[in-house]
Amino acid sequence: MASLRQQIGQMLMMGFDGMDIQDNSPVKHWLSGDGLGGVLLFDFDVAENRPGKNISSQQQVAQLNQKLKALCADDDELPLFIAIDYEGGAVDRLKHVAGCPKTLTPAQLARLSDRELSAQCESMANTLRSLGFNLNFAPTLDLNLNSEAGIIGKLQRSFSDQPADVARVADRFVQIFADHGITCCYKHFPGHGSATGDTHEGFVDVSDTFQRQELEPYASLIGNTQYPAMIMTAHVINKQLDPSGLPATLSPAILNTLLREKMGYDGVIISDDLQMNAISKHFSLEDSLRMTINAGADMVIIANQLGNVSATEVIDLIENLVNNKAIPLARITQAWQRIVRLKQMLKVCA
Repeated sequence: MASLRQQIGQMLMMGFDGMDIQDNSPVKHWLSGDGLGGVLLFDFDVAENRPGKNISSQQQVAQLNQKLKALCADDDELPLFIAIDYEGGAVDRLKHVAGCPKTLTPAQLARLSDRELSAQCESMANTLRSLGFNLNFAPTLDLNLNSEAGIIGKLQRSFSDQPADVARVADRFVQIFADHGITCCYKHFPGHGSATGDTHEGFVDVSDTFQRQELEPYASLIGNTQYPAMIMTAHVINKQLDPSGLPATLSPAILNTLLREKMGYDGVIISDDLQMNAISKHFSLEDSLRMTINAGADMVIIANQLGNVSATEVIDLIENLVNNKAIPLARITQAWQRIVRLKQMLKVCA
């Protein structure tokens, strides 16, 4: 049985600096210490306002990912998630990498024939597998309910304004990536498609614009447990679903009561990046960790794009919260068991 700190480590998805792993690289010490559930690679360094961060060329990315995997080689049962945002179109972290195929936007993918859609998804999945990724933070299940503002419809990140079309394309997307040994992530629960703002910048309230049909793609897909997938939270405020006004990421009413109990989802829930200003401007890291884990999140993203914190610090914070009874030990064990189950599915697919 893993120790408490090792179980907590599996709950973390961390961003880090650098295009290579050196002896003094912090991520090397995080992985060789209590371990991590996963790492997340970026093609742009927000703090330095420059391209790069972790990605420059195909050879470089493949070598980096191989080194990351080698650091976890002793734990065959729990492969490291190596993640990337690869929706296609505007959100494609490989779009400036020479030799990587140009991707279509989700809106364009949804207009393809079944054969053409499968071919495009095969190309994307092959690209990620060849570079060593095994987790794609896609597909987006948000409905295209606002094409003039916000960060979904305006950027063509939504498959459609129709729930059935979104579910159909997302299902095929996830199947093909699973066939290539890659876990996918449905996002952003309970729905970001009607939002007019950007949660990277601050609070976004969809209470007046949210439509119940935004839940339908999730209801259609979460019963299919044949393929490895997780669900990412949205940082939006939705008083239709939680009158308290807590962002969904921190809301027991939305994550536990709605998604877990009413919709019957028992897979991994992962928070969107806790350093985004919708959360970090209003809650301390300790408070956001306590609240999202107690609300039902099994994994948390600390992207280290809008801040700089070590995995050891995060593990320390969560361990102290458990020791002080602010997070039940059973909640950590439950999260760890879900992560183990998902990673075992990933191994079967790989």
